[in-house]
Amino acid sequence: MHQRIFEDLFVLELANNHWGHLERGLKIVTDFSRIVRFNNVRAAIKLQLRDVDAFIHADFRDRTDIRYIKKTLDTRLPYDDYAELVRAIRQGGCITMATPFDERSVDLCVGLDIELLKIASSDLNDWILIEKIAKTRKPVIVSTGGSSLKDIDDLVKFFANRNIPLAINHCVSLYPSEDNELEINQIDFLRERYPYNVIGYSTHEYHDWTSSVMLAYAKGARTFERHIDIEADGVPVSPYCSTPAQVDTWFKAWKKAVEMCGSPGTAKRIPQQREIAYLDGLVRGVYAKRDLPVGHALSDEDVYLAIPLQKGQISCRELMHGEVLLQAVPANAPIRIDAIDSPYATNESLTALIYKRGI
Repeated sequence: MHQRIFEDLFVLELANNHWGHLERGLKIVTDFSRIVRFNNVRAAIKLQLRDVDAFIHADFRDRTDIRYIKKTLDTRLPYDDYAELVRAIRQGGCITMATPFDERSVDLCVGLDIELLKIASSDLNDWILIEKIAKTRKPVIVSTGGSSLKDIDDLVKFFANRNIPLAINHCVSLYPSEDNELEINQIDFLRERYPYNVIGYSTHEYHDWTSSVMLAYAKGARTFERHIDIEADGVPVSPYCSTPAQVDTWFKAWKKAVEMCGSPGTAKRIPQQREIAYLDGLVRGVYAKRDLPVGHALSDEDVYLAIPLQKGQISCRELMHGEVLLQAVPANAPIRIDAIDSPYATNESLTALIYKRGI
């Protein structure tokens, strides 16, 4: 039951930590919170947290030729800025979430009362960090990009033993991903192997914002993640990121998938009444071949099946043979439910349904 926190949850990750500018980050939160509210979906806005001074070795902090180091330095924010972003996320009606990349950042998540935590694909077997995250007892989503099967098995067992909710995102860690690299069939594999965990889909493709979410939902993914950004300050949006308009399209595609998929795949669907009525019009009714007297027990030689089915008439579905007639029935007349001694005839609700169907 505690896994339900992940059901139909969208995770919107602030790409590149909004380039280290609080005002830009606040605008991203505002713009996307509005899209979330308009579409009436559950969404978390996720921050990335690194304790930069501890995360980068002192001897390498001036190595801006190393891309990851430069980006980490360029996007750092002080605690107060993170606190303001968290307040803005809550005020926007979204769930607070963060990916901590080191142990001090886990403490920061606790201090900010972040609701959900994420383990990045790169940290799937960083057990020092994972154990620190587990101590918070907060629900966790993990991405599986580049992982081995043992990595995922070990992680699932670790969180299950501690009764901590864990969702598992299928993810291809290519930024951006081409359509032929998405491997969406992996959702089938993850659902089969980890039936007690919610399976999700974290994606970085960039050709459209409809196809993959519809396919992923149809395969059983129930939490979804994309990087987000806005066109502002002269900063180009990375191809793997989504703008507010694109996320709006993404949400609407998911809703269409939910509509088209219908009932859960774990139970038989309940047909709509108009579908039942349509099929009732195709069902054959039971007619008398000849004049049949009161007290006669019906056999194959006494009846024939034909359309249309008339109101109150028994159909091929109810004919059991051996029914005793309570009334005489003339040749070619319909045999009605109240004309026979049958278990169906004594069921008032079933009798009422039989009289509502047909012409």
